[in-house]
Amino acid sequence: MADRPVQPAGNFYDKYGSKNPIARWLMARFLRDFDALVAQTGHTGRAIEIGCGEGELSMRLARRGMTVEACDIAAEAVAEAKRRAGAAQLDIAFATRPLEQARQHYAPAELVVCCEVMEHLDDPAAALDELAALSQRYLLVSVPREPLWRALNLARFHYVSDLGNTPGHVQHWSKRGFANLLAKRFHIEAVRSPLPWTMVLCRVAP
Repeated sequence: MADRPVQPAGNFYDKYGSKNPIARWLMARFLRDFDALVAQTGHTGRAIEIGCGEGELSMRLARRGMTVEACDIAAEAVAEAKRRAGAAQLDIAFATRPLEQARQHYAPAELVVCCEVMEHLDDPAAALDELAALSQRYLLVSVPREPLWRALNLARFHYVSDLGNTPGHVQHWSKRGFANLLAKRFHIEAVRSPLPWTMVLCRVAP
């Protein structure tokens, strides 16, 4: 692994709490597919979320009865996740740490979730090795779908000088490209395309 963190902090934006009706519609589709893939695993035990942000996905897992441990490199996101989980009376172990330190703190779990993280990483192959070491069976991962993501940013006149690239995004995958990357390390169980993301459920190869 590189000396610098595998998971650099990106732009902190509460996409789950957006009041924009289009953003809310997009996130509803994202969460629908997330819930469907989690249900496909049949898992109800322990789960780890890497890059938990404000904790929305961890809370959804906890509401399914799972024991959840979660981390994010951004301290302000973790503080918000703790606040929200506390308000919802959900017992989730949140911590501030990067992906590269996760193996030092967590025993492997049957389900590992890593959504909206890989696009920020300088070395995604090394990150997948870390995630594989954390998972006893399943990995659920998502990234922005390119070039659609940047096209939608340009349509909103966002980040025009960077051709629509969101600050902090250093990796860019099409749906097929991301699935091909994962297939080098995992068995692909299912691929979903909630606009404008790619979401993949993988199984750790024996």
